[in-house]
Amino acid sequence: MKKLPLILTVARIFATIPVAVLLLYSDSYPEFYFDWIAVVLFYAASITDYYDGYFARKYNAVTNLGKFLDPVADKILVMAILVILLKQGLVDPWMVILFLTRDTLVGGIRAAASADGLVIPAQTTGKWKAALQMIAVPFMMVNEIHPYFPNQIIGYGLLWFSVLLSLISGWDYFKLYLDEKKS
Repeated sequence: MKKLPLILTVARIFATIPVAVLLLYSDSYPEFYFDWIAVVLFYAASITDYYDGYFARKYNAVTNLGKFLDPVADKILVMAILVILLKQGLVDPWMVILFLTRDTLVGGIRAAASADGLVIPAQTTGKWKAALQMIAVPFMMVNEIHPYFPNQIIGYGLLWFSVLLSLISGWDYFKLYLDEKKS
């Protein structure tokens, strides 16, 4: 059971592949509902984000590798799908650029902190950003849930809100690093 958290994290990374393939072919074969299957797989992968942490704490199986891979797995899953949605014209390039920039900077800050012997834990705003992305992205993945339900408009708005949270959390990480460095 001690390896279960890491297995769930790695499964989230590998789940990106079928989600991406299904989403890429959803327009070519709409009668097979590939977009809906992709959404179900995306949600299943997203749920592992909660359970890997839960089981790591429950079984006292928190590892440095797990701490590193968990946010990386989230980024791989979300960014891969956002790139596909960008290709399909459903999200703005600036969304993807801002997410990538923030994630790269936070990764650099955490690496610098680690080199300085500091541990910067996940910040609440970053967790909210990730949760909001996991909700918003599937809204963007399906063309139309119902003619009177604007799922893509809702998803688009939620994604921009997550961009805002992303920038705030990036600033939080930067500020926390500087504060920890001074101590």
